[in-house]
Amino acid sequence: MTTTTAPAPLKFTGSNYLVQRLVLATFTGRPIRITQIRSSSPTAPGLAPHEVSFLRLLESVTNGAHIEFSYTGTSLLYKPGLITGSAAGYGAQGGVIRHELPAECSRGASYFLIPLCLLAPFGKAPMNVLLTGPGVITSSTEAGDVSVDTVRTAILPLYRHFGIERNIELRILRRSNAGRDGCGGGGEVQLVFGHQVRLPKTLHLMKAGRVKKVRGVAYSTGVAGANNARLIEAARGVLNEFVPDTYIFSDVSSAPFVPAPEKNNPTAKKKIGVGFGLSLVAETSNNIVYSADIASPPAGSEAPEDLGKKCAYQLLESIQQGGCVSSVAALTILTLMAMGSEDVGRVVIGKDVLCSAPVVQLARDLRTFGMSGWGMRESDEDDEAVVSIVGKGVGNVGKKVG
Repeated sequence: MTTTTAPAPLKFTGSNYLVQRLVLATFTGRPIRITQIRSSSPTAPGLAPHEVSFLRLLESVTNGAHIEFSYTGTSLLYKPGLITGSAAGYGAQGGVIRHELPAECSRGASYFLIPLCLLAPFGKAPMNVLLTGPGVITSSTEAGDVSVDTVRTAILPLYRHFGIERNIELRILRRSNAGRDGCGGGGEVQLVFGHQVRLPKTLHLMKAGRVKKVRGVAYSTGVAGANNARLIEAARGVLNEFVPDTYIFSDVSSAPFVPAPEKNNPTAKKKIGVGFGLSLVAETSNNIVYSADIASPPAGSEAPEDLGKKCAYQLLESIQQGGCVSSVAALTILTLMAMGSEDVGRVVIGKDVLCSAPVVQLARDLRTFGMSGWGMRESDEDDEAVVSIVGKGVGNVGKKVG
């Protein structure tokens, strides 16, 4: 009788790229141990509230996952399970997994949505997740998270390049900006991802094309709708010179209320998530998208005109970086290419994006998890490079055909 020895956990240190490593561990089935998580911090050592919340969410969409962390939270052991999505009997109620974010959460909803979108195509069943609670921030944040609008318009459309395009929807049920201290928002977002595949298709993105139109969303939450008009006018003042086909939608909504019980009034509520912001997306003739995002800072003090111009210049800078993948979408594209069928996929990426710290670290982490190395060569443009990746064929063990 032979016994199967469980593989030894891969070892990492520090809190950086924690979500990325958890996702790769779930894909490959390799357990990981992460130590020295903010161990040198005198005031807040260990896992942050948003990281603990993501671990709970990861446990909700998988079956058989085992999570251990030390008393101080500075050490984490994760043994992945099977991605079940919202399958009946695995924690979903009425086909929906309801996940509540704590008020101390300082990261935007996209911090949770982007890895969920990566895991969803490899699930046993469709994924239907509702993010709710006092910690949901739908706008972009100072921590670097993009808005939910950018996830919907600039990241989800990329999945069609891998043959994943049916029954995918991201709904913003209640908008919110970051609170005054950068934490909490009180928004509500629902992700419906109903297209599961055995393996993503091999990707070949070699021509970006020319920018043909710009679309965007200006949003105001709990403030005057005139802020949207000022954002739009400032952004169009910059973009119309380059792309006449520019249209920016306006969305005005009331601020959400969250429970704030007091001694004399246990049912009291307070208004949070007040602010405004802008999300822009440029689309080329070959359906390549570039994006930019900005929101009013939690402390205020910035005029809508300044934010509108900043967002427009950010979009122009993203286009100038070149390639077929923007910095916002690079990690998603490269991860799906590494997990795809055992064939060579190619994509043109701007050198500034390729040399950025997150992309370099992704290449190192993929190598650590046993994926193939990347091949690189010069492109026709001086500021671009062609990246070739051989898929590992990890695929979806819960879906045998399709």
